[in-house]
Amino acid sequence: MRIDSTKVVVAANHEVVASFLKDSQNLIYMLPQDQIADWRATSEECSFKVQGAVIISLIQDGYEGTTKIFMKSGEKSPFPFRLTIHLEDQDDQTNGYIAFDGEVNVFLKMMVEKPLTALFNIMSENLKKHFDYKK
Repeated sequence: MRIDSTKVVVAANHEVVASFLKDSQNLIYMLPQDQIADWRATSEECSFKVQGAVIISLIQDGYEGTTKIFMKSGEKSPFPFRLTIHLEDQDDQTNGYIAFDGEVNVFLKMMVEKPLTALFNIMSENLKKHFDYKK
């Protein structure tokens, strides 16, 4: 299953945004605070519980310069997946979005597609808001 978040324009250059996102501890600023619990993080990985149910574990899995950041599911996640955060330089701003690739069956896809799409859209918007706030 593939999900692409909404594309956002972040008020910082892509090197600053990439540096921020390469530290997994900063992902807390992208998550919807009212929907997560049990946040744990190091610079390379993080985990959290979504809406009192599922634990999501993310591990940094490399990057492509300052234009792509790769993350993969950790062992606590309910199914294997990869996240790619795409960043594109546009003057002194960054165009960005999150791409999700998950290995889910048809039944699970029906259950998780809408909530995951909403989550990734919120994460993109919160990234934008984080850097708008810093201005």
